Order: sequence, then C-alpha cells, then structure tokens
Amino acid sequence: MKKIYLSIAAALVISNAATAQCGGRFDVDQFGVTATTGIVYGSNINSSANGTTTLTLDFYEPTGDVSTARPLIIWAHGGSFLSGSSVDADVDTLCHRFTKKGYACASINYREGVTSFDSLGFIPSLIRAVQDMKAAVRFFYKDKLTSNTYKIDTNNIFIGGSSAGSFMALHYAYLKRSCQVTTYISQHELDSLGGLSGYSGNQCYSEKINGVIDLCGALGKYGWLEAGDLPLCSMHGNADNTVNYSRGEVLPSYGIHILFADGSRMIKAQAAAVGVSDNFYTWYGADHVPYAGPSATQMKYMDTTVKFVHDYLLQRLGYTCTPSQLANTPYGTANLYSFTNCSTNSPLSCSITGIKNISANLLQEVYPNPSENEIKVVFANSDDTHTVQVTDLSGRIVKSVVVTQGVYTLEKSNLNPGVYFLKVSNKQGEASIQKIIFY
Repeated sequence: MKKIYLSIAAALVISNAATAQCGGRFDVDQFGVTATTGIVYGSNINSSANGTTTLTLDFYEPTGDVSTARPLIIWAHGGSFLSGSSVDADVDTLCHRFTKKGYACASINYREGVTSFDSLGFIPSLIRAVQDMKAAVRFFYKDKLTSNTYKIDTNNIFIGGSSAGSFMALHYAYLKRSCQVTTYISQHELDSLGGLSGYSGNQCYSEKINGVIDLCGALGKYGWLEAGDLPLCSMHGNADNTVNYSRGEVLPSYGIHILFADGSRMIKAQAAAVGVSDNFYTWYGADHVPYAGPSATQMKYMDTTVKFVHDYLLQRLGYTCTPSQLANTPYGTANLYSFTNCSTNSPLSCSITGIKNISANLLQEVYPNPSENEIKVVFANSDDTHTVQVTDLSGRIVKSVVVTQGVYTLEKSNLNPGVYFLKVSNKQGEASIQKIIFY
C-alpha cells in the first residue's frame, strides 16, 4: 500500500545554492515522503521452527524524485528481539527525516522470538535478525540488477537501528567469523540456523554496505571490530539502563541476565586502538533511546540524532563539510580487557537454492531447498551407490535409504517442518553433508 505524505515548500530549494558545495540535495529538507508498506523481501523459519515468517519492509522515497541512484539507509527497530515493528515511531521518524533530505530509507520487519533468556536463546535470535537484515540488503542489490524499481545507489547502502536494531547492524558489520559465535552456541546450532548469512532470501547477491549507524547498541565482544573494518557512527546515553554505555549486562533493568556485551563506549575505544573512524556522541545523563517519543525533550534528542548521523553520512558519501554537530567527549574511561580474535571460518558457501555445506563433492545439486514437499538430490557420480541419511537437530536419524540411481527424491512425508541435515556417503567412505529445510 502506498501513501504520500506532506510535501515541503518549494521555496526551500533556494537554500541549495548556499549549500551545494556541501552535500547539495542532502543538506536541507526539500522533498515530501512517499511510503510503500508491506514489501516482501524474503521468508524464513520462525524462532520456534514450527512455521515460516514472511519478511516485509516499508520503503520511503522522496516524492517526485528523479534521481536513479539514491543512497539507502536500512533501519531496524528495537524491542529486545521480542516485539516491535517497522512502523515503530522512532524508526518511522528517522525514515521520514532522512527521506526529506533526499535519501531512500527502508524500515524492516525481522524474525522475533527468544527461546530462553540467556545466551543460548538470545544469540540465535540475534543471528536470525542479522540474517534477515542481510536478506534485505541483498534484496536491493537484486533489484538493482533486475527491475531497478527502487533506484538505489548500491555503492552507498547504510544500515542502522535502535537498540536491538543497532545490535543487528553492529553484528552485521563486525561479526565476520563463525568461531566468534561458537563461544556462545555450538557450531552445529550455528549451521542449523544457516550460518552467519542465512537463507532468508535473495541468495548470492552482494551484502556489501558503506556504513553502520549504532544508536544505543552493543557488540558481543569489542574486539570483533578490527583494523580495516567499516567506519561507523555511534550515539549512546551514558545512563543507559538497558544496554550498558560501556560494558555490562543486557536488559539488567528488566531483572533478566542474558549476557554481557560491549556498549558504544567500548567500541569507540577499540575503534581508536585499531584505526577505524567512529563518529561518537554521548547523550550525557540520558537513558536508553532518548529520542524515541513525542515529547519536546525526546524530539530535541531526535534533532541531535539526525544532525549527527547526517554529518557522518555526508562523510561517507565523499563530501567535505563543516559538521553541524561536533562529536563530544566520551564519558569516562573504557577499560579494554584482554581479547584475542579467533580465525576459523564456517565452511559455508552461497547457493541459489539455499546455503550449502561443503565437504566431499558427492552432490551435484540439491533443490529446491527450502521446500514444502520434496527435495531432489542429484549425485555427482550417477553410477555410484550412495547411502542417504537425514538427521534432525538432535542428531537422530529420521530417514535412511540406499540409492543406486543418479537422482533421489527426498519426500517430506511425515517429517515436521524444520531444519535437517542430509548426509550422503559412498562405498569409499567419503561423505557430503548439507543442511536442508522443509516448510
């Protein structure tokens, strides 16, 4: 459904002449906003693995805009991965404010649900959300290379969010290796989720972004941000009782002890240590997401947020401007603890029909995957005899057959919807394992 919001007076264009040297169309509010809601960008199994969530986003574009290459900001709402939606007031306001300046914005819905209030429940929820954000980024790359409906400059896609949405953006950018996650959950569970990229849609298109906007977020470990990583923009209140400004428990004010995470102050210190630019702003004395709400005080915080993030975006777009809102001095000292990054990557690669686990090369193709009813298993050597086993996430074998043909049809039959592992072995003892999904 498409809605057209108020237009901005054309007289504002007069100010362009004075600011053309510093961002041009992005410097002042000069557009109305056209919002299209409920755009499907993917789908994936929900947190309880008993159904499928259709993933949608709301797209905001400047009304009457003729540009064919617009910078895009993808925003994600907060809600502790339990609640919230793409129309939450804070992300909706951010989308409107930046779209009026000439950016395109998308506010995404993502999978919610936490199976337990500890790292075993929280980390998979975070990974699912990051996978969905990656699918949204890939959606716009796919569009650019096909219908080009949304007229996006894919060299300038930015991601950001509030609270949980900021967790998503930070981990999208800086959680790069599976071994970083397996200090919290097993490699087997990570594989069952689909690895770090997932299978939420638009597989094999680019996931490259040009910047990260952190509003009251945190990283699992500050050291996941490394030399050569993307510059970021961070804003955080030093009195935040939900996501600690420095290092602390997530959600302590709710009486829930999920895990420790490194807030924006720790990330700032790490960025300085490894030579990554971090435009950092502290809301002195402010609690969590102080810009979220309709009060005069909250709207002042929103004004500061828009100005500060806007300066960062202009830098990333290549403009040399005098900032409208200078970064202030961080509060206190960040005590960086001893940390060494791991270096092992998850053995996952991209596949048009899903995520493929690489081992012995016994499989030519497995499709469609995910599937509602049946999956075709095509063997690389059609003359060989293969044993096909399907196991559930507990490791229990739920199907086992010996196949002498070159193609085997694996039927869903009495299997419940969910994630399984397909293991194919030959008489020489070689084996291939691939994750499969039935809706």
